[in-house]
This record gives sequence, structure tokens and C-alpha cells, in this order.
Amino acid sequence: MASEEASQLEEWQPRTQLGKLVKEGKVRSIDDIFSMNTPIKEPEIVDALLPGLKYEVLDIKVVQRQTDAGEVSQFQAVVAVGNENGYIGIGIGKARQVSQAIDKAVRNAKIKITPVRRGCGSWHCSCDEPHSIPFQVKGKSGSVEVSLIPAPKGVGLVAGDTAKKILSLAGIRDIWLDARGRTRTTINFAKAVWNALRDTYGFRI
Repeated sequence: MASEEASQLEEWQPRTQLGKLVKEGKVRSIDDIFSMNTPIKEPEIVDALLPGLKYEVLDIKVVQRQTDAGEVSQFQAVVAVGNENGYIGIGIGKARQVSQAIDKAVRNAKIKITPVRRGCGSWHCSCDEPHSIPFQVKGKSGSVEVSLIPAPKGVGLVAGDTAKKILSLAGIRDIWLDARGRTRTTINFAKAVWNALRDTYGFRI
């Protein structure tokens, strides 16, 4: 798998200025990209700067769209990617085959990857290790609202299965999650958790 990614990067022909800088080795850290507030438009940029990303399929379902020829059925995949060390992304992909839908979702998640500020913000724990988050954050998507609350070491991920996959890929090991709304809608629930994690860098500390 690693050799396949390496060969794909060698054959990669960047289409954006940022991609050219990464290909030429002038940008060597993804943190530099976030500090410049430059949007990532090519998934190969993430492959080059964050090798070894893992992904989890959160949901797959059949969707339909109306065309001149009638209804066309496609698979819709929701995927989370992360390095289990402070970076997470959520993506959606549609295709007539499941594997193609997952591949599209993974690529979409890579260009939406975001850093997560980790820490130990629980009053019951003062270990100063990055096992949780430094403060409470909230996220919203559609009717779903979530609140992520710092937890002391040993509590684990007190959340639903979808949220556990996202939080694990982000590198968080202890947290409390409070959710409201229609959490059975996987897309909105996943986006709400992702938006909350993004908000950890919404405060300057």
C-alpha cells in the first residue's frame, strides 16, 4: 500500500500553485499550509505531507437522482480519514460502485483535513498530556448539535460508534459527548463532530 502511494506521488502532476510547491519540496509541513490559511485542492498534497493516513467508512447507502432517462441509483459513502495524531477529515463520495464511492469519499476527506488541538482540559485530571481536548467545544450540522467535553484519563470515548471512529482517528482517547437532534442521520452527526473538532483551533490560547 505504501509503495503504491509512493508511485502515485511520483506520477503526480500538480495543478495548483500549492501543489507545485509541495512537489518541489518548498513546502514540507502541512502546518505551514494551515498557518498560511491556504485551501487544499489536491489530495496528493495531503498524501505527501501526511503519509500513512487511515480511514474508516462511517456509512454507505443507496441514493437516487432524477435524469432525463429516469431514476439513477448510486452508492453514497461517508468516510473519515486521520493519522491518529491530531488531524481529521470527513468526506462524501457517490458512484455506481461501492469501491468507487469510497475512493471518492477518501479523496474528498483528504482535501478537507483539519488540525485538532488536543490537551487535558478536565478539572479532574492535570496530567498535561494530549489525551483529550483543552476545553469544551460545540459543533452543528443540520438538526444535529454536539458538545465535546474534556474527560480525565481512563474515561475513554463516551460517545456513539460513529463519533468514536472520528475521535479515534483524530488521536483523542478520553472525552464526553453530548448530542441533540436527529443523530441517526450519519452525515449530519459526523459533520457536527468534525465541526466541533475544528473549533478547537477557533480560540487563541
